[in-house]
Amino acid sequence: MLLALQAGAATAQATDGAFLGTVTLGESKREVQTDTATPVTVVDEDEITDRQAGTIAELIDSVPGVSLVNGSTPQGSGINIRGYGANGTFGTDQKVAVQIDGASVGAEELYRIGTQLFTDPFLYKQVEVIRGTVGSFEYGSGIIGGVVLLETKDASDFTKGELGLAGSQTLSFDSNGDGLTSSTNLAWQPAKNVEFLANYTKRQQDLQDDGNGDLIGSSEFSLPSYMLKGKYTFGAAEAQYLSFSYSDTSTSENDVPYDTFATTTDSFGNVDRDVQESTAVLTYGWNPADNDLINLTVALSYADQQIDQSYVPGSSQLEGTPQFASVAGLANADHRYQTTKLSFKNTSLFNTGGIDHELRTGLELIRKEREDASSAPGGTDKRVALFAVDDMRIGDAWTVTPALRYEYSKLESANPANGGPYDDNVVMGGLSVRYAFGNGLALFGSAAKTQNLPILDDLTSSVLIQQAETARTYELGASYDGRDLFASGDRFAIKGNIYSTRLTDITSYTSASGPTGTYPDSIDTRGIEIEASYAMESGFYIDMNANIVDGHESRNGTDTDWRNTPADTARLTMGKTFGEELDMSWELVAQKDGDNETYDSRGFGVHNLRATYKPQNGVLEGSEIRLSVENAFDRDYQPALSTRPAPGRNIKLSLARMF
Repeated sequence: MLLALQAGAATAQATDGAFLGTVTLGESKREVQTDTATPVTVVDEDEITDRQAGTIAELIDSVPGVSLVNGSTPQGSGINIRGYGANGTFGTDQKVAVQIDGASVGAEELYRIGTQLFTDPFLYKQVEVIRGTVGSFEYGSGIIGGVVLLETKDASDFTKGELGLAGSQTLSFDSNGDGLTSSTNLAWQPAKNVEFLANYTKRQQDLQDDGNGDLIGSSEFSLPSYMLKGKYTFGAAEAQYLSFSYSDTSTSENDVPYDTFATTTDSFGNVDRDVQESTAVLTYGWNPADNDLINLTVALSYADQQIDQSYVPGSSQLEGTPQFASVAGLANADHRYQTTKLSFKNTSLFNTGGIDHELRTGLELIRKEREDASSAPGGTDKRVALFAVDDMRIGDAWTVTPALRYEYSKLESANPANGGPYDDNVVMGGLSVRYAFGNGLALFGSAAKTQNLPILDDLTSSVLIQQAETARTYELGASYDGRDLFASGDRFAIKGNIYSTRLTDITSYTSASGPTGTYPDSIDTRGIEIEASYAMESGFYIDMNANIVDGHESRNGTDTDWRNTPADTARLTMGKTFGEELDMSWELVAQKDGDNETYDSRGFGVHNLRATYKPQNGVLEGSEIRLSVENAFDRDYQPALSTRPAPGRNIKLSLARMF
């Protein structure tokens, strides 16, 4: 209320001639991507800071089709998109790809260890989520759920191209779990074509309470992160650049459950666990202004994830039994993934017979090394991939986009008993078609096929190592984007799509029914995703999205619910901006009762309140104050697919100062 009164006073001052800054009118918190057939959502830096997320997962859980396995902690969490990705058994199933500045990150099927979200949201200025297969061929094979693309901050985001030093200091406080975060950015631009950025973030949290006031086990963490980044622009018209980024995140835990998805100690016992994840990317870019056929990017990336753990004696009830040997093997296993990738990507703009082309082609050389460990066979996965994606615009109405990817893999085992080497190759691709009517309305559809080549986990199976999972996805949708519909200066945008996916030749999931070691014959998922926004010239805005999904798995003619089917969800945000100074919003997150046979999830509605205050003049100019109340009514609930209850009411206060 005080913020609103102060904003009103500032507005009154504006009528007396005071300048409050340039105001963008008729814009909502998130733009609906209506100009493409690809189901894609972009979370920009303004929304990243506004949401005050504690993990990457909490940034993208508002995207339709995205569900989280837990999410409020970096460990024991995972991203699930359209029913694929993380689950309560493995941190990933290889069907959701995560990239940081183009570097492929994450592990494979580590038993009861989630690994996809081990990084800090303060390092990033944009997150792009591509759902489904049709937009994934530039990023990998076997992608059914989607792609999460993370882009780190640049020094020029702070210096705005001006010479000298700039930066920011942010302090954030959370009431639930006594969370405390400090993030420092220091940017230096010694010349117009040279820039450097350093970031250090320390995030820590104690045990959180759920809506009943009970402690949520395994919810405490301490997460230091840092990033170094530099860029040098050179050549004629400064058309070339070299950039380098390095980020590192780590945590250390003592006497915690081996099962990171659990809240209490179970038969697996406890471990001491240290995790460190680092990513380095060296990029060369060349985009000459006088040649539309060349926009080249060459990137060499290296991602390293190391998990060291040791069993805590006396913590498992199975000690002294024959079963304890396998438990001890899991608990004492150290894991390490090292992924090196060299990629060449080029975008060419040209015209043939009245058709405008934006042709993106690429070559990727990938080497993944995995340390041999219990239930995690080690070895080397070498891959060569070629792709081509051509956005063909025919007049003002049609856009036709064929996409093709070829991938060759060679697996070599660290254990001679597993045999090998094994090699395989696949060709996959898709086609999307979009028709724009010229009045803001567009219709689109797509068909895509992808294959998931055998991974290092399959080395121990003579059957799985010879089999590539195959998925086919079909989508239909429509979008509309218009202005001045109900009032002068307003804007309304909406996009919806229906999808259907069938996965066969399954190797990632054992059968829910039948003998151990057998696999479903097929998995079918289908759903509807809707995104909409409305904004008025006065600053009032509404954002809405919804996801309705259904899934089944079949074995020997018997259908059961697909065990990883998310529940139907909807999200509504209403807010108002007062110039550039104040943004206040209310958000409702709702989930329908889950009717999946493998879990029981009650429906819920959770309310979140947010306010962002950015003084435009005076002693506080350059400061940002954010206050939010998440789960305002302290609702006790547990989202579908999660293995632990969600946090109860959490009041967050963030103070930032630019310099």
